[in-house]
Amino acid sequence: MDNSSGVGVLDKAVLVLNALEAGPASLAQLVQATGLARPTAHRLAVALEHHRIVSRDTQGRFILGPRLSELSTAAGEDRLLAVASPVLTHLRDLTGESAQLYRRQGDERVCVAAAERASGLRDTVPVGTSLPMTAGSAAQVLLAWEEPDRLHRGLRGAKFTAATLASVRRRSWAHSVGEREQGVASVSAPIRGAGGKVIAAVSVSGPIERLTRTPGRMHAAPVMAAAERITEAMRRSN
Repeated sequence: MDNSSGVGVLDKAVLVLNALEAGPASLAQLVQATGLARPTAHRLAVALEHHRIVSRDTQGRFILGPRLSELSTAAGEDRLLAVASPVLTHLRDLTGESAQLYRRQGDERVCVAAAERASGLRDTVPVGTSLPMTAGSAAQVLLAWEEPDRLHRGLRGAKFTAATLASVRRRSWAHSVGEREQGVASVSAPIRGAGGKVIAAVSVSGPIERLTRTPGRMHAAPVMAAAERITEAMRRSN
């Protein structure tokens, strides 16, 4: 089978990436694995490194770079959005409150999808909004299952405590009352990806007058059911 696309430089770059799939490689090992001339292999690897598609390990060997992981996450996000959209709409209709989907990006969480309550008093979080990881039930969910050192770093300046996150892990949902914004309450649950890793949080939010100061009593069950539906659909789509 001919693996040539007809674009020579691209085909050679793919040879480099395919070689690195097997693990770290020195320049000599890249030359051996790809059959490329040494100057060509070096030029391509350094160019790919410039774009973060290739990186280096502590021994200076070439390895696959972080950009590939970011692109993979973006592809997963597209899948997640397609799967989550009807579930968010159903959750909104079931609870009568605005429903959102959040993903973590560094020290922030971003609303990547939402189904807004049609009328009346509501908590509107436009898609694309970045919110802090230090307040709100979605932030609790996105932090609760992190590695211990990252979890403790995330608690610096947070309006919730390690004990709060322990409760979130135990019951698999979180709630907050006036934590992110005065007068607003929310309930969130985790969406899991490969290996059970938390990849997103699904939430409902609205005024405390409707959600009360114990919003979990009213909405934890439907929010958890929505998270489980999205998790299961993601599992089937992989």
